Amino acid sequence: MTYCAGILVQDGLVMIADTRTNAGLDDISTFRKLHVFSWPGDRTFGLMTAGNLSITQSVVSILHEGLPNAETGEIDTLLGVGSMFRAAQLVGRAIRHVRESDGPALKDAGVKFEVTMLFGGQIKGQPMRLFMVYGAGNFIECGMDAPFLQIGEHKYGKPILDRAVTYKTHLYDALKVGLISMDSTMRSNLGVGLPIDLIVMRRDADEPELSRRIEAGEPYFHDLRERWSAALRAAHTAIPRPPYEPTPG
Repeated sequence: MTYCAGILVQDGLVMIADTRTNAGLDDISTFRKLHVFSWPGDRTFGLMTAGNLSITQSVVSILHEGLPNAETGEIDTLLGVGSMFRAAQLVGRAIRHVRESDGPALKDAGVKFEVTMLFGGQIKGQPMRLFMVYGAGNFIECGMDAPFLQIGEHKYGKPILDRAVTYKTHLYDALKVGLISMDSTMRSNLGVGLPIDLIVMRRDADEPELSRRIEAGEPYFHDLRERWSAALRAAHTAIPRPPYEPTPG
């Protein structure tokens, strides 16, 4: 299982991903699901992956190496695309390429072709954008009215983002809320777990402002978890009980 969240606010983009993968109760591993493609001074992209690990790793490798263009005979790369829209299209093409090459064998083996990705970033002089790319290679874009996208086990973290994040939220408040969202997901689903990878991209910057892995026992994340739990308990206690209890006698 996986949980990844991308939050696009007016000052920049936050991308957060867990690292746990499992093929059963006794087969739990750690793999990076947040990948950064950066050419400082020109463009920086972040890509987060959910789904079958062999499929997602193949797509990431293709994006690093480039994808042959049947019409031009050239190799299309993320460095060569002219816009974020074209970059998202290239991610979709890479997914379809893996589906065409590996899909029949996976189907014969009874393995579903499951993959979803969050792709975001900025090309110098152009708007910062965030997309969700599906297994068919099609995609949707994050907007100001709903400034975040999630993939994987998203239901536990979504209510927190819904209530606390707007397009005008401070960039590092967005990071804080994203980490609370991750903690809530981890507490409710054992398939999501530490370490957590994250990047923060400030709008119109040349490269990521922050790239970090949070390991077990990291002081800030531990404190955040404890404070959030205490705040929830305090809020629950402060709210009056429902006036529905029957009166004795």
